Order: sequence, then C-alpha cells, then structure tokens
Amino acid sequence: MAVIVRAGAAPMWWPGVVAAAVGAFVPGLTGRRIGLLAGAALFLLTAAVVASVRMRRYGLLAGAATRAGRGDFLQDRDVTVRRWRRGHRWWLLGAFLVAVASAFVVPGAGGLVLAGAGAGLWLKAVRIGRREVRDDVLFWVRTDWVERGRPAGRQVKAYRTTGPMAGDAAPGGARRHRR
Repeated sequence: MAVIVRAGAAPMWWPGVVAAAVGAFVPGLTGRRIGLLAGAALFLLTAAVVASVRMRRYGLLAGAATRAGRGDFLQDRDVTVRRWRRGHRWWLLGAFLVAVASAFVVPGAGGLVLAGAGAGLWLKAVRIGRREVRDDVLFWVRTDWVERGRPAGRQVKAYRTTGPMAGDAAPGGARRHRR
C-alpha cells in the first residue's frame, strides 16, 4: 500500500526540481529572489499538507487490516509503480509544464510546489513504513479495490497484511534489498 503512495514521489520531485531550476534562470515578473523565497515557503506548506492529508483514513484502514488470504491478489512492487505512473503520466506532464510556465511569473515557485508534493508523498510513505515496522506487517490493498491509484479511496474497505518479509517491497514502499 505504501508503494502506491510512494509511486508518485519521484515523478513529482524531479520534474519539480527541474522546473525550479528553470525558474532560477528566468527573471519573471516578481524577480528571482521573491519567486524563490515564495517557492520555498510554498514547498514547506505543500509538503506538510500532502504528508498529512488522509492520514486518519490510512490509520483507520490499517487498524481494520486483516491477514491476506489465498484469494487475494497482491501486486508486485514494480507492476504497481509502473501502473501508477502510466495512469498519471499526462497529469504529471501537465503539472511540469504549468510549473515551468509559472516561472515566467513567479520564478521557481511552481517547481517548488511540485517538488513539495513529491516530498510530502515520500514523507507519508515513511510514516506508513514506521507503522509497518511497529506492527511487524506489510500493508497491502487488493488490486480490485484500488480506484485510479488511490490506496485510501471509497472502494478500499480494509487493508490486507502479510509478514514483513513477504513480497519485494520493504516497509514504507521502498525496494527490498536482497543480500
């Protein structure tokens, strides 16, 4: 489940950093200094909001989690990430283009907002991973319950759990390192 949350972090972070870098070279209407300072404040605000949104729902679903049964289809980490990114590629491209275009008005601000959203998703995945470590389980969402990449959407009734060594994802959705 944390894999779905974490899947959007990198595709938002890196284009946001690139768009902010473009903004650092464009004077814009407000000037570079004001644009980058406003962008830094918006980065922190966006990261905090994205990291905290729907965490109560995540907690309720994790509290009602049941052990995964034989009939539950749990998807591989790479497949989950690939499906999420393919499903959102046009939104991500549009967000990047808007962030670059906003650099001509407020330099760097749009890119830092996009990067802040990616950082907030990563922080949210880290918080979920801490709960997984604390509970000594991995949380999963049945693939037939996930609507458009939302791990806490209306169709999700409860999470499924497996042992911490199941699958190819570490707690928090990171790639499991095999030694």
